[in-house]
Amino acid sequence: MDPQPVRVLLADDHDVVRAGVRTIMEAHKGWQVCAEANNGKDAVRLAGEMQPDVAVLDLELGELDGVSATRQIKQLSPRTEVLLFTMHDDEHLIRAALSAGARSFVLKSEGADALVKAIEFASEHKPFVAGRAAETLLNSVRSATQNNHSTLTDREREVVRLLASGKSNKQVASNLGISVKTVETHRAAIMRKLGCNSIVRLVRYAVRERFVKV
Repeated sequence: MDPQPVRVLLADDHDVVRAGVRTIMEAHKGWQVCAEANNGKDAVRLAGEMQPDVAVLDLELGELDGVSATRQIKQLSPRTEVLLFTMHDDEHLIRAALSAGARSFVLKSEGADALVKAIEFASEHKPFVAGRAAETLLNSVRSATQNNHSTLTDREREVVRLLASGKSNKQVASNLGISVKTVETHRAAIMRKLGCNSIVRLVRYAVRERFVKV
């Protein structure tokens, strides 16, 4: 018995783009375009009605943007994997799309091969972020890590290590030969620099960055 086809919803406000993507889909055995939309609201409605396996959306959609459409589609059809196919490689847009529930992110400039691979991954419920978008995210992570480390002084790093090891402010002060007030000042500066609002998050940061062993 033949396997069930992968049913794809296309949403883009440019007819030419939709026609091109449809041609790619139809050339791939086992894939079927089950619906098309030229705006975000229709994409959400059709996703709810058709329950496609994969929804290929542009970020810039009339009436409802791609990120908002992604979020609503995942609410109406949780098993539908959303793939953002767009010309925008801004880090914040990529993060917003993935946070909204998108499984894949591909730039239109990366062509048909990247799109096909992303749909293949999405149909198997696997994440896929194509070349340039992946590089944008990686550079962002590297920059954030470097900035966090570079802004912590040697003394602040030592305070992080001791706090994450379970030491109290008083014990940290004793270990380092400084006052409790100075420890509190260091602790507040560390929390601000790292964007931490609790000791639990500070411990997680210390473990992730191998300030302490687990």
